[in-house]
Formats: sequence, structure tokens, C-alpha cells
Amino acid sequence: MTRLPAEGRTGPAPRWPLIPDVVLTTRKKLADAKVQRLEYDLEVAQDENRPTGPIERKLDQAREVAAIMAAQLREQRKLEASLWKDLWTLPQAVQWERLGWTRDVAQYVRHKVMAELGDLDAAREARQWSDRLGLSPMAMLRLRWEVVANEVAARREEKTAAAGTQPARRRLRVVDPGAVAGA
Repeated sequence: MTRLPAEGRTGPAPRWPLIPDVVLTTRKKLADAKVQRLEYDLEVAQDENRPTGPIERKLDQAREVAAIMAAQLREQRKLEASLWKDLWTLPQAVQWERLGWTRDVAQYVRHKVMAELGDLDAAREARQWSDRLGLSPMAMLRLRWEVVANEVAARREEKTAAAGTQPARRRLRVVDPGAVAGA
């Protein structure tokens, strides 16, 4: 079994290795372009005194889609950054770092966040990545990883706690003044 420290990995998370979500970014750009095109069509129709109702309805829909895409991208970035930071404090992160699985963890984060934003296919993929990364007890067993407490640190904390409960006078030692002065 590979022993993982119960206190988890220390230090900052590695740098995010993935590029922004290309699909969602492209959809957002296309939605923005559609809004611009419809705004232009609306101006032309107004200048030519043509009915604008159908164009205005399409423009409202396009603006809604563009706003939703912008919100999704914003939330995706925030959630990815937060989950990324949290995952790199887990005991499993020690092993991910040893194995160089930075991009694999990032792929899990991307799929997990997309799942949280409502993508069912991403939810399935995130579940599979979580198994590969040892994020469940069964997956840890398959990877032969176990989380173990740092017994030395635990004993040190017990001693510190026990010393903290004693009165200050009992923790002090009397020293012969002559011995200190070199006499």
C-alpha cells in the first residue's frame, strides 16, 4: 500500500495547465456576433421604416443566450479555481504530484465543474475521472492507497496540549543561581 499523509499536501496548488473552455468560449463569441448582426439589422429596419418586431424578438433571445454564456464562463472559471485549490490539499494530491498527474486532475476539475453547471455527459466523465484519481474509498483501495496519520505530529500535539493544561508554575524549573553564573 502507498501511504498518504492524513494532513494532505502542503503548499500552493500547481499552476492551472488547461486552456480556457474552447467550446463554451466559441459559443459565447458566436452569440455575441449574432447580437451585433441583429442590432445592425434592427438599425437598418428602423432607418427604412420597416417593421422591427420580429428582429427585436430575435435580438432579445440572442442577448439572453449571450448573457447566459457569459455567466457560465464566469462561474466555470471561479468554480474551477476553487475546486483546483481544494483538491491540491487532499492526501491523494501527494501521490498525484509524485506521478505528475497535474493535467489529469485538471481534466477532472473541468468535467466536475461542467457537471455542476448541468452537463450530464460531463457528470459521467467526472465520475470516471474521480475513480482514476482515487477520490473515493473504493478507488483508493484499487490504487492501493491508504491515508495514515502522522504519529509523530500527533504525539507532539498531545504533549503540547497536556503541557498547556498544567499550571504555569508546574511547567517551570528552579535553577540554582550559582550554577547559572558559573560559580
